[in-house]
Amino acid sequence: MSSRILTLFVLLLSAMPVSATLSVPSSSGGSKVRVFLSREEALQLAFPKCEIKKSSFYLSKEQRARAKKLSHGKQERNVVHAYEARKNGKLVGTAYFDAHKVRTHKEVLMIIVGKERAIERIELLSFAEPIDYIPRGNWYAQFIGKKLDENLSLKRDIRGVTGATLTARATTSAARRVLALHTVVVDAKSKPKSKAD
Repeated sequence: MSSRILTLFVLLLSAMPVSATLSVPSSSGGSKVRVFLSREEALQLAFPKCEIKKSSFYLSKEQRARAKKLSHGKQERNVVHAYEARKNGKLVGTAYFDAHKVRTHKEVLMIIVGKERAIERIELLSFAEPIDYIPRGNWYAQFIGKKLDENLSLKRDIRGVTGATLTARATTSAARRVLALHTVVVDAKSKPKSKAD
């Protein structure tokens, strides 16, 4: 029990992602995977007292190509899972979960996009690389309010992190990827259906 308390204390001192990550890291298999929040915990933390609905969107070849062009990076998803949160019937935000490699191991982020197609929140759910590669919370905070444009880049509005360059690069790519997918999905939903549809 004491080791669990010590772990929580270290996490709090590290000032990690944008909001509190109070879950105790756990190990899985041979590599050490630190799990800070479950998907359900992250959603409840971001959207208290909201109704959350998961929707799945199957992307066409053209939509995948558009998402790749918008994100300026790889786009291998065929299916996009979006978690829309509503309060009193009004859309509060949409959450996406992005799993990707940092160096050789995986991290999972929850990225929330608001009604203005800007990032409202980033949460680090799990991280399998050494804990020293995790930037501090104020670094993640710089993504808030960012939209999908040329300024969402390590060479422009996003500062790099000494000692965590690969994490900074992976997080920025994930932010661009999620915003690109959100754009493609929202545009497809708002497009009027033809009579053939």
